[in-house]
Amino acid sequence: MSELKDPRKTFGEALVEVGELYENVLAISTDSSAGSGMTPFKEKFPERHLEFGIMEQGAIGFASGLATTGKIPFVVAIAPFVTSRPFEMFRNDLGYMKQNVKVVGRCAGISYSDLGATHQSLEDIAILRTIPGVTLFNPGDPAEIKNVVHAACEINGPVYIKIGKNKMPVLHQAGYPFEAGKGVVMRDGKDVTIIGTGTVLSKAHLATQILEKDEIDVRLIDIHTLKPIDVDIILKAASETNYIVTVEEHYLAGGLGSEVAELLAREGVCAKIKMIGIDDQYVKSGPYEELLSLYGLGAEQIAQTVKKLLL
Repeated sequence: MSELKDPRKTFGEALVEVGELYENVLAISTDSSAGSGMTPFKEKFPERHLEFGIMEQGAIGFASGLATTGKIPFVVAIAPFVTSRPFEMFRNDLGYMKQNVKVVGRCAGISYSDLGATHQSLEDIAILRTIPGVTLFNPGDPAEIKNVVHAACEINGPVYIKIGKNKMPVLHQAGYPFEAGKGVVMRDGKDVTIIGTGTVLSKAHLATQILEKDEIDVRLIDIHTLKPIDVDIILKAASETNYIVTVEEHYLAGGLGSEVAELLAREGVCAKIKMIGIDDQYVKSGPYEELLSLYGLGAEQIAQTVKKLLL
């Protein structure tokens, strides 16, 4: 791993890039354009930035209307405020109407660790993946954030992009094989497969390095697209390794682990699975890294969980 980058700043850079490529890209904020990284876009394309104030439900509906005119609106705000709060509008105005709107939930997971459960977003994937036709991205490093923003513009339909708040290490080199809906094998191995997504992909990556020192051969997979999920890469891992361990900054119910388990059940594949995420509880307030460790999502905790499986 190398330098650390702010995911919101990286998103803002990507938004400017797609704004230059697509004249119909618009940026919509709900009283949080600076905090969402949209200042560079607003400065470069002031006529293409719309500020709605604290009315996320209205912003989603308005974005749906803009999409009918050929625009590509990006609605960006704190994750629970663009997923849980306007869920009905997301489901009906975007999903049911199949509108070409891109919703970005920033500071997702528990990254707003000091503001408590009202600002944390641990159920966004669970609720949004029930909406037919919605593409769900959960990028795991800065390079991937840029890739999914560009990919979102090429998808004709509703898209949700989940990004965190804390600085992220660069895990992928420029030009790595990114394709929407396809996972990335970051390291091959035969003993156990760790499947990471989003903000804690870096923790899974560090855990892999720890396990390597104990001569545990780990296959590390990056799942940046949670819907549609990469069926082939998961089935291959299930057939070639002894365990699958999923790592996510999300509730265990309805997230990546649930998706993998559901997939294997549908395919009739018997595999040993361990899900690492947040159990059925509200998360405490406190320093972000300490909370990750408290709930088993630190690199050391992930490595220890894997070791116990292989004893």
